[in-house]
Amino acid sequence: MAAGGPRVPEPERDEKGGVRTALAGLTTRGRSFLAAGIAAGVCAYVLGQGDLLRVGLLLAVLPLVCATVLYRTRYRVAGSRRLSPARVPAGSEARVHLRMDNVSRLPTGLLMLQDRVPYVLGPRPRFVLDRVEAGGRREVSYRVRSDLRGRYPLGPLQLRLTDPFGMCELTRSFSTFDTLTVIPRVEALPPVRLSGEAKGYGDGRNRSLALAGEDDVIPRGYRYGDDLRRVHWRSTARYGELMVRREEQPQRARCTVLLDTRGIAFAGQGPDSAFEWAVSGAASVLVHMLERGFSVRLLTDTGNSVPGEGADGFAGASQESADAAGLMMDTLAVIDHSDGAGLSRAFDLLRGGNEGLLVAFFGDLDEEQAAIAARMRQRSGGALAFVLDSGGWVREASDVPGAEDEQEERLRMLRDAGWTAVGVPRGASLTELWRQADRERNGITAAGLGEGRG
Repeated sequence: MAAGGPRVPEPERDEKGGVRTALAGLTTRGRSFLAAGIAAGVCAYVLGQGDLLRVGLLLAVLPLVCATVLYRTRYRVAGSRRLSPARVPAGSEARVHLRMDNVSRLPTGLLMLQDRVPYVLGPRPRFVLDRVEAGGRREVSYRVRSDLRGRYPLGPLQLRLTDPFGMCELTRSFSTFDTLTVIPRVEALPPVRLSGEAKGYGDGRNRSLALAGEDDVIPRGYRYGDDLRRVHWRSTARYGELMVRREEQPQRARCTVLLDTRGIAFAGQGPDSAFEWAVSGAASVLVHMLERGFSVRLLTDTGNSVPGEGADGFAGASQESADAAGLMMDTLAVIDHSDGAGLSRAFDLLRGGNEGLLVAFFGDLDEEQAAIAARMRQRSGGALAFVLDSGGWVREASDVPGAEDEQEERLRMLRDAGWTAVGVPRGASLTELWRQADRERNGITAAGLGEGRG
């Protein structure tokens, strides 16, 4: 984004303000020269010394000329900023490129650049640029990094100009700024097959989509106004009347990712807290399922989802999947704790038995909320839950007697309802837990098949 340019107000439009600004920018040296020139002029007048008067005029005019030229020069310098990239995962670096263009016919003096950045991104960058020739440009860059998610403004850019004699210094602050989006960390998940998904979902469903294609040709009778290019001649010969192709989209495999954001369900703060692990886990699953071709929907305990998300979520394995992932990452970049106390709202938004695969990231669950979460299993084809004991992330398990037993009881309630429930210890790897969930689910399925055969 351009932070300045040649199309800016000319100094003549505010002559009085320009004079005050120019005089206010005089340095100590410039003020000393001006005072010395005035004093020399007064003495020359009193003593009648013409040579002293010429010296006094030279001393007084020099800082005034420098201030005038510098004041006009600052309106002939354009600044721009470019982020590479504009969206970066937490803990990674982004580079900010600054470019200054001298669009005037005169060279500039010494330029000092300073860009405003939030404290969390690092120290405020400062640069000193030598004289820029007429029509020339200078480029500099600096790096920013944050371990915390969020959207951080960069700018406005400040430019300080000085003349070659050091008589005057003027500061210009450009008006525009850019935004750096720090998204959650995303782990690459292995392409495991989560058994127990609803019929028609998963790898088998994806293969059938690949074989059938996105457009399944189904003939129907010709209607007035139909394009003759859509006539299906084989069906026309079979039925004895004009038949046209009717293009219908097959139903996609769906996945809903539920993120528990209740403030009372998570303890601790910072990049290593349980809540940040849950947000990162939700981001990883969303990206993974989009890459597998699922229609993905993000849901929170408050019922909020991604702006612009359709009724069935965002479709994967399409040209728009990258944009969909970007929208979801932008939403997760700024998501925060909610004031809600329960999961009832999310339960109401889950359509009965029509959600496909449900992947949930829960914080601390009391008995009531665990019961609500258990009933969510009835509204999905398959259900996988990652349950975080957030208290265990800020203390040792031995500090609270019975904490592990309570956590196991909540997991048992979910498993009895049909969930594949996995406890998340402090610092756990989502990739390993993802494989563990696959092994546990396959074990449950194999046990169920064995009992049925028996």
